[in-house]
Amino acid sequence: MNNPKIKITVTDYGVMTAELYPDKAPITVENFLKLIKNGFFSGLIFHRVIPGFMIQGGGYKPDFSETDADSIRGEFAANGCTTNDIKHTRGVLSMARTMAPNSASSQFFIMHKDAPHLDRQYAAFGKVTEGIEVVDKIAAVRTGTYGYFSDVPVTPVVIEKIEII
Repeated sequence: MNNPKIKITVTDYGVMTAELYPDKAPITVENFLKLIKNGFFSGLIFHRVIPGFMIQGGGYKPDFSETDADSIRGEFAANGCTTNDIKHTRGVLSMARTMAPNSASSQFFIMHKDAPHLDRQYAAFGKVTEGIEVVDKIAAVRTGTYGYFSDVPVTPVVIEKIEII
C-alpha cells in the first residue's frame, strides 16, 4: 500500500512534506485526510510551541476561536490498538487529545525532539520527510500566555494550507 503524502504550508515559515501511515493508524489517517480534503486546516494556527518537545496545531484560528471536528477512536497501545508501534521521534505527527483516550479530533502535533514517554499513549500517524527545518523555525518563536493557554506564539504561526500530494 502506498502511504499518502501531504504538504503543510506555514505562512512565513515554509513547507513540510509528510508521509502518513494508514497501516499503523487507519482511523486517524482517514480522519486527517478527510479534514484536509475539506480545507479544515487552512487559516488555523500552531497554538502550542514547546521547544525541545513539539509544536501543536489544528484546533484554533488566530483569534483563538476554536474549530470543531468529530472525535475519533484513539489508535495507540494504551487504548487497545495493537497495530500502532510508531515511536514519538523527531518529525513524527501524532494526534493531540484530552485525558479521554477517544477524544482526538483535528488537533495534531509534530515532534521537535524525541519523546519516548508519549509512545503507546498517543496516536502517532505520520512523519515529516522534508522540511524538518520548518519545525525548528517554529519551535524557536517567542511564546507567552494567552488566557489559560501557555506556550502560545506571540505572533500567530498560521497554517496556510495542508494538501494531499
